[in-house]
Amino acid sequence: MLSCKTLPSSSSRVPVRVAALVLVLATLWLPGTSWAAGQGALKKLDRALNAVRLTDSTTPLSVIVRTSPGQRAAVRDRLKASGGVVEAEHATLDALTIRVSPAQFDAMAADEAIASVSINSPVSAFAAPSSGGSGTDVLRETLGLTSASPTGKGIGIAILDSGITPSKDFDGRIPAFYDFVNAGGSYAGAYDDYGHGTHVAGLIGSSGAVASQYQGVAPAARLIVMKVLDGKGSGKTSDVIKALTFATVNRQALGIDVINLSLGHPIYESAATDPLVQAVEAAARAGIVVVTSAGNFGVNPATGQPGYAGVTSPGNAPSSLTAGAFEDQGTVGRGDDIPAPYSSRGPTWYDGMAKPDILADGHRLVSDGSLRSYLYKTYPAVRVDSGHLRLSGTSMAAGVASGAVALLLEASRTANGYPARPSLTPNAVKAIMQFTAFRMHDATGAAYDTLTQGAGALNAAGAIDLGRAIDTATPVGSWWLATGVSQSTTIAGETLLWAQNIVWGTNIVWGTTAIYTNQLAWTQNIVWGTDSDSDNIVWGTEYDSDNIVWGTNIVWGSIIL
Repeated sequence: MLSCKTLPSSSSRVPVRVAALVLVLATLWLPGTSWAAGQGALKKLDRALNAVRLTDSTTPLSVIVRTSPGQRAAVRDRLKASGGVVEAEHATLDALTIRVSPAQFDAMAADEAIASVSINSPVSAFAAPSSGGSGTDVLRETLGLTSASPTGKGIGIAILDSGITPSKDFDGRIPAFYDFVNAGGSYAGAYDDYGHGTHVAGLIGSSGAVASQYQGVAPAARLIVMKVLDGKGSGKTSDVIKALTFATVNRQALGIDVINLSLGHPIYESAATDPLVQAVEAAARAGIVVVTSAGNFGVNPATGQPGYAGVTSPGNAPSSLTAGAFEDQGTVGRGDDIPAPYSSRGPTWYDGMAKPDILADGHRLVSDGSLRSYLYKTYPAVRVDSGHLRLSGTSMAAGVASGAVALLLEASRTANGYPARPSLTPNAVKAIMQFTAFRMHDATGAAYDTLTQGAGALNAAGAIDLGRAIDTATPVGSWWLATGVSQSTTIAGETLLWAQNIVWGTNIVWGTTAIYTNQLAWTQNIVWGTDSDSDNIVWGTEYDSDNIVWGTNIVWGSIIL
């Protein structure tokens, strides 16, 4: 659940030379992995369930079972006959959520019709009350936006969170609210008893009607809100999957172009079997840009030591745009931005993928709040006024990134005469965001490593410029820039070069050819990073200080220089 501990205010850096994203397993193996190495872990069960299996527990657990195509009904009936209680079915994923006894795990693992079994893990929001450091109150200016920039008009963003408290900042732009916590996913009146969802929604799309200085990144975007977190900021993976599936199936009816997921849970298995990740991948294949939080596990809370491999699920989804957080130092200029120390670094567990994809402003940001919400009532220090809170975290960063995606989509569609010419695919959006990002450097001029900053810091103005220049109707394999681009962006009088690199799975692609031609990789049916040949890798057993790699002890290969 949301941590109420004060987030660190100082920058932490690890001088790791990222040469390639090929992990050396023997170097990274940590104590406490005996269940995987020597106690006969069942391959179909995730790490959490294998740990339970080694205990004497008889307490029924809620699990998510993925089946072979066409086998869901038969598996459901067998599990019900042996005492299982079905809680939900996920037809598009060939999966079901069911409460079963750990005594059934061995039989489930032996069932040829069952592909994988995952814990129905609690999910939580990634934000915390803020103290220390500075944060800008003019987000659009910090991102290089002006009064002439796009506003997200015509773009629909689904926010899967704790809800939203209606106000003048959102008037006329909340066409639908669905409650998956207390109403089974039914259409309902909008509310937010926790406050996190309203804060994220404000960063994405507040009009600034209540306080113009706190205007969101995409103040004209439509906000389709789905409540998946309760009044304490906690939820269930199965509810998030139901909401993701609902958004995907109804994307055209609801006009959903972007999904924001400022939440997550520890990674217990490969992305290939993680049901939450697979729901994200299904949304991306359907043409929705899914923005996820990287997680707030970049610093050991006990020692203050920086750590790697703290990215959470579904931030490990290959096709999602995973956002970590940077600190803007309270200035509009971007040259002094630094990675927020709490922002989770890569690589992802099991798959060794490079995440986050980018960093976005996420530190000490002011946005909409609710007088009746848990956060407002419990933490007086975060109150800015009767309608606004100041929070930090990768939750905030994901919201900012989602707003920027909306601006890019609007700009591209306007330039291309959409729908006469197609919209940018999720892969193309992700590539543009990475290519136009600003590489971040420390006080000595040394670049932060890719596992810390991804491709770089979000540059919304640059992404808009590149998006406008691309002719989306160009055939695959052809140059698709209709006009030239400057490969730099000027903000607050400072001209900064674009990163001009794309982090693809376990590879970094440098140079201009990758993005200036319409490649097969930018099409909708390609899973981001599918050229990776990394094997499944397991580090540690618990999502704590034994699981995240603290310090500088990560060793990489030598393919990418």
